[in-house]
Amino acid sequence: MSAGKLYIVSTPIGNLGDFTFRAVETLKTVSLVAAEDTRVSGVLLKHYEIQTSMFSYHDHNKEHATPGLLRKLEHGDDIALITDAGTPLVSDPGFYLVRAAIAEGIEIIPIPGASAMLAGLVAAGLPSDRFTFEGFLPRKKGRQTRLKFLAEDPRTLIIYESPHRIVKTLRDLAEHMGDRPVVIAREITKRYEEFIRGSISDVREQLDTRSIKGEVVIMVGGNK
Repeated sequence: MSAGKLYIVSTPIGNLGDFTFRAVETLKTVSLVAAEDTRVSGVLLKHYEIQTSMFSYHDHNKEHATPGLLRKLEHGDDIALITDAGTPLVSDPGFYLVRAAIAEGIEIIPIPGASAMLAGLVAAGLPSDRFTFEGFLPRKKGRQTRLKFLAEDPRTLIIYESPHRIVKTLRDLAEHMGDRPVVIAREITKRYEEFIRGSISDVREQLDTRSIKGEVVIMVGGNK
């Protein structure tokens, strides 16, 4: 019996129309979908009439759940890994499982699709030929050291942030990098999609007088 395959499937980051034909077909034909949150992914699967069984797989249960998924793969079952939104492993769970599957000789097949990082970058108007993706900055330990290191990078910097921490992060960026160009992208692909462009001080001033919702992508001009 040949081993199954592990599919890494990108899902929409907001607009359900941003799902590829190949991704839908993959989720319909695998034996199991390993989802970060089955309640969130259940909405997507129902929309596309995908009836494949789901299994909850996330950072908090990965060590306990991975051996069982590996056994299924070794017995010939194909499994698709998805996250709540976007591309698995990019500031989302999955690396632990992929590394373990590779160690067991399991074939890994990526099914590309939506990514907030890339969607934000191509619409930002900042240099996109070279960039650094940082994901989420450390909240406390190591934050200042990391910002000092990133301040020297000449490439466009991409950061993920939650809406209630955006003003603090802009303050920290200004402290370590000066008043550089910045673009804030929020609610990408959704009804209230918005790009806020300007210097760090200008954008921070705008956000001081309003509240924003939804996950945020921050893009900062590199060190000249």
